[in-house]
Amino acid sequence: MSAPASWLNLEGKTALVTGGARGIGREISVHLAGCGAFVIVNYKSDDTAAQETLEMIEESGGQASLRKFDVSDSQAVEKHVNEALAQRESIEILVNNAGIARDGLLGRMKDADWDMVLDTNLTGAFNLCRALTKSMVRKRYGRIINISSTAGELGNAGQANYSAAKAGLIGLTKALARELAPRNILVNSISPGIISGGISDHLGKEQLNVILEHVPLGRLGNPDDVAAAVVFLCSNMANYITGHVLRVNGGLYM
Repeated sequence: MSAPASWLNLEGKTALVTGGARGIGREISVHLAGCGAFVIVNYKSDDTAAQETLEMIEESGGQASLRKFDVSDSQAVEKHVNEALAQRESIEILVNNAGIARDGLLGRMKDADWDMVLDTNLTGAFNLCRALTKSMVRKRYGRIINISSTAGELGNAGQANYSAAKAGLIGLTKALARELAPRNILVNSISPGIISGGISDHLGKEQLNVILEHVPLGRLGNPDDVAAAVVFLCSNMANYITGHVLRVNGGLYM
């Protein structure tokens, strides 16, 4: 028996996607809009990419708006969330996707590179969760998806800052899942592996081949693969799932 189509219907819901203008964030924004959600696309600096994402959504019949702010700036987060809530009344879905990498071996890693990655990838998610859960608690409904990484579970040499931040996101997910469950707010994490359009674009062919030897499915993932998982966790098909880490990695880490 197939699931009712209404289970994937997000009409009437508003979603905020951080880092939503490019790559995985863009696909998440487009997919959520395609399921009927009004999507608030957050971005930090790339006006052109943000406008392209907005046009993609609107050309497909979806609805969206843009909000330019740095997720690591708690005052900016509070300001923009409050403004968005004044316009939309409620935001039921939060996808913490914004992230950066500043790779380097531990002995050579600068304080600024450590701080910048933790501030954006982990503290940024905390800032958004703190600002938005107030309205979710009042409504007694919410869906929070934190985009982690295989690096946060397996660890990557040369990525102590990135791995630590992504591992922290998983801990944040589980803590908030327990804290917010009584208010019907589900908190889950998605842990992507090597996804095309991301870090893989900066790797040479030989490096990619070495990585792919450890991926049972034998291919890179696509941003669509991650976006589909986000839609599932936001939908009524996942109403009894919280505190879970959904691995979208082709079997790279099990």
